[in-house]
Amino acid sequence: PLVESGGGLVQAGASLRLSCAASGLRFSTRGVAWFRQAPGKKREYVAGITANGRVTEYAPSVLGRFFISRENAENTVYLQLNILKPEDSAVYSCALGNTDYSYSSLSYYDFWGQGTQVTVSS
Repeated sequence: PLVESGGGLVQAGASLRLSCAASGLRFSTRGVAWFRQAPGKKREYVAGITANGRVTEYAPSVLGRFFISRENAENTVYLQLNILKPEDSAVYSCALGNTDYSYSSLSYYDFWGQGTQVTVSS
């Protein structure tokens, strides 16, 4: 499974670091992405990272504020959230892909975590 942690309630402008820990999965050979879903909205792509960690991609809304990284030796992916805004409030979930690359489409992901709540107050 994939298990996320690190969410919480923070004020606008603050930072959080989310973690996604994998167990029992072929983690190091697969791309990983973070998605988020706010109440009443569709799940949206936030950031992705390739299996070797050399390529990262971000949604325009978080570019320059969020940073994705991974430690394959620890089977963990991180998402650093900086300069948080109220519109960043959502449940953040990590997903393990079915290729070594990372794509923004949901269809490329086989395994999902339960998510961690991020709430940003104004």
